[in-house]
Amino acid sequence: MPVQLFRQGARLREMGLPRAPRADSSGEIEFPGERKEAAAQMRDTEDEIREIKKEIIESRGLLIKTNNLINSLGADIKSVAKRQAGYERRFNWNGWVFLVVVAVLSFVGLKLASDARMSEFDSENDVLEARVQELRSELADETDRAEERARAEAEAARFYDLIRQQKRGDVVSGYQAVTQEKLSPAEAAFFRDTHDTFRLDLSVTSYQSGLELMRTGRYAESAEKFQEAIRLKDDGAHIPNVKYQLARALRRLGRQSEAIVYARQVMEQDMVREVQPDATYLLALCAEELNDLDTARDALRVLIRRWPRSQLARDARPQLRELVRQAIRGRQDAAMM
Repeated sequence: MPVQLFRQGARLREMGLPRAPRADSSGEIEFPGERKEAAAQMRDTEDEIREIKKEIIESRGLLIKTNNLINSLGADIKSVAKRQAGYERRFNWNGWVFLVVVAVLSFVGLKLASDARMSEFDSENDVLEARVQELRSELADETDRAEERARAEAEAARFYDLIRQQKRGDVVSGYQAVTQEKLSPAEAAFFRDTHDTFRLDLSVTSYQSGLELMRTGRYAESAEKFQEAIRLKDDGAHIPNVKYQLARALRRLGRQSEAIVYARQVMEQDMVREVQPDATYLLALCAEELNDLDTARDALRVLIRRWPRSQLARDARPQLRELVRQAIRGRQDAAMM
């Protein structure tokens, strides 16, 4: 009620109307003396009311500002919440993407590592298989060598028994077979030297047999023995003598052409010079028997020139003169015809 009266008095003052007497709280009308006191109280009350209104207005402004701040803060909080939610979503997505990428990279890395390891295992397996094959091949080769060596030792023992028993013919005939075996260097050298020695012995034996056959007039057999002696050891020191005796045997057999070949070989060699004059004279005789007077004369001239003091040279001189006369008569007869 006082507030309503205050509002009505305020409106009346604003309109310029005099204030009516007011009743107090008991309903009694105030009089002018009391009016001043009431007016003073009214002014105080108005001042208080204005202060209150001002405070209310300020409070309402503060409330509005506070509300605006709260709304702004709420909007900011919502924006921050949205950004945080977006950040969390991005973080979650990034986390999942990171996990997926890490998983993929890990899988790829494991796959690559596994492939590299498998490739390394395959390479090592290939190397080991190649090594196994190589070892198998070496084992097979070593087995073959062992078998060959055992066979060679057996052949060497058998061949050595032939040597110890002095079976020269068997040693010479079996030498080529035993050389095909895997002999040690010492065995090969010993067998080679023994083979050469036995060949020389057999060649000398054949030569001596041929001489014995020559003495008994068995020229064909002696020629075979001489040829065998040459075949057994054609580089022996006795071979020039063998060839000379072979030429003699062939001349006895009427094979002067072959005899001339061997006699000429003896003439041209320098190993045994003592037999050269005999071979030269034999060549001249064979050529004369073949009616090859030019070859015969050449051989006699060589004999006389190289060995002028030998007995054969003295025998060759009259024979050469006779051959010259025969050649002259032959040319004269040919001219007359």
